[in-house]
Amino acid sequence: MELKVMTYNLKFDDEGSAASNSWTTRRPIMASLLKAELPHLLGTQEGLYNQLKQIHQDLSAQEKRRYAWLGEGREGGSHSEFMAIFYDSERLVPQEYEHFWIYEADPLTIGKRWDANSGSPRMVTWVRFRDTATQGEFYAVNTHADDQSEMSRQASAAMIRARMNNTLKRQPPLPRFDPNLPCIVTGDFNTIARKGEKAYDILVGDGRLVDTWVTAKKRGQVYATWNDWRAPRMVDERLDWILTTPKVQVGSTSIITYQEKGQWPSDHCPVQATMTLQSS
Repeated sequence: MELKVMTYNLKFDDEGSAASNSWTTRRPIMASLLKAELPHLLGTQEGLYNQLKQIHQDLSAQEKRRYAWLGEGREGGSHSEFMAIFYDSERLVPQEYEHFWIYEADPLTIGKRWDANSGSPRMVTWVRFRDTATQGEFYAVNTHADDQSEMSRQASAAMIRARMNNTLKRQPPLPRFDPNLPCIVTGDFNTIARKGEKAYDILVGDGRLVDTWVTAKKRGQVYATWNDWRAPRMVDERLDWILTTPKVQVGSTSIITYQEKGQWPSDHCPVQATMTLQSS
């Protein structure tokens, strides 16, 4: 049964209500976009706690699907930006979830940066879901890689792979990641999705994960996913990706350039893919 998946950097609420790109201005446009698409699974980046609560309210103001979400601020609790995962709660049921930080010494240490060049702490949120439509299970992994440190970006990719391979060091050990289950990875990776980019190669180079933009049977027009509040650019500069394990069948993928009267809902464009996962 088809699953609609979206990744979306929301752009955190950092401007006053009078600013042209304020959250007050953008919120109803984002609500219109999300209610038009209604993904079953939505990995968000940059959202602050107040934004995520409001997005949940806006998604709840429709009758087709019911939503819940999981996440933690990268400074712990409700503090700072989240790598939140929203989901259709009538179809997807969390079985377990976890957060870990991109921090070599201890991935469960909150708020540590990878190196002196890192712009801020970075983290990963993952959830193991049961799909009530198929009774199968799968993992959803969501992250936002560093925008300033190449080493941190590579570390993010390597730690995601290590987590999937159950080789991420931690005492006591982290819960086992079942390699037989399908996995979906969403995120703003702050790296263009192409061969030769080291973070991209770490994630997809050996075929353990694949890029849905490449594997989809049908693709929409390619755009730079960071729009910077400007007109859409038809260049293959995708900083925002959806990856899956190879057996996931991807029907379509698209980059959404929805605006209202020239106003973007975020400085990133969401990427969406429809897919079918094998039952476990």
